[in-house]
Amino acid sequence: MRALTGSPRDYAWGSPTVIPEFLGASATDRPVAELWFGAHPSAPSVLADDGELRTHLAGDPSRILGLDIVARFGPTLPYLLKVIAPVRPLSLQVHPDLNQAQAGHAREQAAGVDPLLRTYADANHKPELVYALTDFEAVSGFRAPRRAAELLKGLDTPLAEVMRGHLQASPTASGVREAFTHLLVHGSDGATSAVEETAAACVARLGDGRSPSERTDTIVANLSAAYPGDPGSVAALLLNPVTLHPGEAMFVPAGGVHAYLSGFAVELMANSDNVLRAGLTPKRVDIPEVLATIDWVAAPPIRIAPEMFDECTGVYYAPVDDFELSVATLDGEHRRRIPGRGPRLLLCLDGEVAVTSDVDPAGLTVTRGQCVFVAADEGAVRLSGTGRLAQAGVP
Repeated sequence: MRALTGSPRDYAWGSPTVIPEFLGASATDRPVAELWFGAHPSAPSVLADDGELRTHLAGDPSRILGLDIVARFGPTLPYLLKVIAPVRPLSLQVHPDLNQAQAGHAREQAAGVDPLLRTYADANHKPELVYALTDFEAVSGFRAPRRAAELLKGLDTPLAEVMRGHLQASPTASGVREAFTHLLVHGSDGATSAVEETAAACVARLGDGRSPSERTDTIVANLSAAYPGDPGSVAALLLNPVTLHPGEAMFVPAGGVHAYLSGFAVELMANSDNVLRAGLTPKRVDIPEVLATIDWVAAPPIRIAPEMFDECTGVYYAPVDDFELSVATLDGEHRRRIPGRGPRLLLCLDGEVAVTSDVDPAGLTVTRGQCVFVAADEGAVRLSGTGRLAQAGVP
């Protein structure tokens, strides 16, 4: 059992205070958007007494990860655990499936594309689960085509009318594809006035009480203010708005269009940094690859309810093989076993929790923001104390 230090990421959309406060550190004027716990080469975590986690794993992967994990995923941790604190919207984005990621990464490798200019940072897919620590706002997945057409009605801009026409002509995945493609293509070819005009129409009807969805028009207004002329602001008319309250979770599969808007959350995902961006970002946008990746079927967001292992621990089973999330809330009265096997990361969310294992009965005590890595050969993990702790593991 080893203490683990996360690797911070200072993306511009991050809060300068939320993650430092989570860690008990002083804030600076720099944003801290994410804190990574894992072995991804972009930002590997560091063990308290033994260098990078990925170097430690490479030393004895069969023992540390387990033979079955190595056979399924290779000699590395198959997941990446983060805390995320957007104070401004993240990019409108989608993640590839495994076949697309492998093909895209190999293609860019063979072409010698500069790593800073690549669409595919690695060869892995990136399904992800987000677990809210505060109210967490997002847009995720396409809303029903007929409802999207209703929201576009009355804006009376050429862009809105073309999009609405596609949805009315075919209120199916085909119509969604045509409407979204038209928006991205026209919004990325210099025709920002069409996007700005449509966003302004949303703001105007919000102000005069004509809005068919104040929530959606407010999202459009806020996105347009943050990214004027960006087609991602108008895309909110086509997407499901989501509010996660503390303790609620949402799964985003490969091909799911989404953007996180604000809040503080735990994220657990496959061990990848593959982000295909469609807008709402100063970073590289790759519209053709985004359009080739999207799942066009309209569906509500995938909310994951926990299955209770006992009265204090719930397990959020995502429909993938790479990871699962368990959250335990301890009352100080009982010592509890937390379910899980293989290599595990345990992150304290609140309070003070003692973590022990079959082979390390002394264990470690963690407080808010502190993380522990437990190897596969350490057996069952038990918790005691008062607080809340999230565990990342492999099904």
